[in-house]
Amino acid sequence: MDSLAGDERRARFEALAPGLIEPLRRFLARRSDPATAEDALAETLLVCWRRLDEIPHEPLPWAYGVARNCLANAERGRRRRNRLVARIAILDPPRPAGDEASPDLTAVLDRMRPQDAELLRLWAWEELSAAEIAQVLGISANAATIRLHRARERLRAELTGTDGPAGSEAAKGRGQR
Repeated sequence: MDSLAGDERRARFEALAPGLIEPLRRFLARRSDPATAEDALAETLLVCWRRLDEIPHEPLPWAYGVARNCLANAERGRRRRNRLVARIAILDPPRPAGDEASPDLTAVLDRMRPQDAELLRLWAWEELSAAEIAQVLGISANAATIRLHRARERLRAELTGTDGPAGSEAAKGRGQR
């Protein structure tokens, strides 16, 4: 598009938009909450800009149809977000304010090797099997099983305050003293 066509397009939109904004704002405000109405108005004006060549001689009824569709899209998005929030609340409910174990566990995971902490998070928080963890990390299922076992042993040792898992070099050294 050359600059003259762009200038003409802009001039046409600037002449058209002021007559649409207030009627569309009232139309949307009667059908939704203020924030959603403003978002739908912005989206409607964007569609008007993009489809400027398709706008008929009487633009308001056409713009009402666009606004109605934009509002329907916003409502669908709101319903999807609400369903997602409900699913997340079931899978990972908010922790009680007085829960003292969670900060300790978080601190322990922060002290662990990042690879071990990630394995444990995938296993405990995401509830993945060793085979699924292997797929996420791009390793074999056998390797994931072994690494998960070792990471769980390290976590147990951290939580109980021992030097390391039974059979580890640290544990063997303690028995020889």
